[in-house]
Amino acid sequence: MKPAFTHCALHVRDLDRSIAFYRSYCGLERVSEHGKGEGRTVWLASPGAESTFVLVLLGDGPAHAQDQDDMTHYGFGVPAREDVDRIAERARKEGCLHWEPREHAPPTGYICAVTDPSGYIIEFSYGQPLSPHQT
Repeated sequence: MKPAFTHCALHVRDLDRSIAFYRSYCGLERVSEHGKGEGRTVWLASPGAESTFVLVLLGDGPAHAQDQDDMTHYGFGVPAREDVDRIAERARKEGCLHWEPREHAPPTGYICAVTDPSGYIIEFSYGQPLSPHQT
């Protein structure tokens, strides 16, 4: 047996705000929706990855508190270093920048991080070997 990593589930405070955040910042699209009210759950995925990996958002969860030095996060690769700077500038203006852009030794690359509406840390990176944007 060889397990496959298929999804990650986050309990979020405000499902609609979280959907908007992940669509706007991360380019994720709604794949499916289940339940109603407090039991409402939404699956999001990168275009083209709908059948291989989804982010599951579970509504009506608690806020997530995380220390500035806690490296727990979810990561998204971007195609250009300038994209990291652009995302950081936007997040700075919107009051949700968690880590300023900074360069790290390989394989980490150039990163910044943003706090989502529930307090989860989302990293945006350029130069990591996992990114589909790297050649």
